[in-house]
Amino acid sequence: MINPTTYTQDLVRFDTTNPPGRERECVEFAARTLESGGFRVDRQVFQNDRMNIVATFDGSDPDLLPLVLTGHLDTVPLGQAPWSHDPFGAEISDGKLYGRGASDMKAGVAAMISAGLAFASRQGGRPRRGLQIILTSGEETGCAGACHLVEHGHSLLTQASGLIVGEPTANAVSIAHKGALFMSAKLKGVTAHSSQPELGDNAIYKAAKAVSRVEAYGFNRKPHPLLGAPTINVGMIKGGMNVNSVPDRAEFTIDIRTNASAPHADFFDDIRNDLGDEVELDTFTDMPAISTAPDDPLTLLALKACQSVLGASANGAATGLPFFTDASALQPKLKCPTLILGPGEPPTMHQTDEYCVVERIEQATEIYRRIVEEWCA
Repeated sequence: MINPTTYTQDLVRFDTTNPPGRERECVEFAARTLESGGFRVDRQVFQNDRMNIVATFDGSDPDLLPLVLTGHLDTVPLGQAPWSHDPFGAEISDGKLYGRGASDMKAGVAAMISAGLAFASRQGGRPRRGLQIILTSGEETGCAGACHLVEHGHSLLTQASGLIVGEPTANAVSIAHKGALFMSAKLKGVTAHSSQPELGDNAIYKAAKAVSRVEAYGFNRKPHPLLGAPTINVGMIKGGMNVNSVPDRAEFTIDIRTNASAPHADFFDDIRNDLGDEVELDTFTDMPAISTAPDDPLTLLALKACQSVLGASANGAATGLPFFTDASALQPKLKCPTLILGPGEPPTMHQTDEYCVVERIEQATEIYRRIVEEWCA
């Protein structure tokens, strides 16, 4: 058994800022904790200083698929603004635990590990259904660890009966989050001296027209009840060699946030058809949206656990989230209902003086413990 608040402090004191990452020492610390509690831990090392782990506590019935709890241990950079608390000091002040990653999402990881150890040490014999805790690196820069695990960890991942991601939700149950489809759009032209532009073909002009089409683009997609309609944005544009040449190349990015209304291949085909053959499109991030039914047994169990622990402050209904998580990589492999539920404070994510309310860490541990006990035992 561990104290989840103290363990959160232990995790925050590891500098796992990404980039560059260097999560391996922190993940290994968590791996040893889980091993000491009776879990079998498989380690996957990648990029030298990075590590994923799959910690398994087997159930007595091999025909029952495990429940999976997951979180990441990398954090975003500190930013330029000065912190009033040491970002790696894990100080507690006025009931708040401060530090980079306190909310996103080392508190969630600590609560999951604490609940997992409590479950493994329970009285009454081995549970019928197994429990897995998956911890990843590299989530903040495109779910690199989870994607590596899915692509190269075939022996480590099986189908699951349910997946819970401990990202910050202030202990509210979320059953959906948007996906992300990032594309580069490239256009070619013909260079010429700018004093005779008629001899060239201006790629920037072509790009400008294509960007205008993106701005006017309308999704023919049904809004999701929790995620709303898809969105589209041009975030970067570049082109040209110098001021006095007709540019023969231009490029911009397209960011589509999807809402589980269609496969990403459909979104890609739609925008490609709208922009025409002159625009060369390439995908560089493809993280699908996640959506679980409000009446799924895992959803109902999580809502019940939150109500029991939080009382009147619990959300009575599940919510949706605008950002994507490691579930985008893991859920298609695990093929199971998926929830996002964690103690972190969403408004403090990636902010200076990030913190997590200590009471929420204790509450999340008990919520996870109840879900795991009822789902697995």
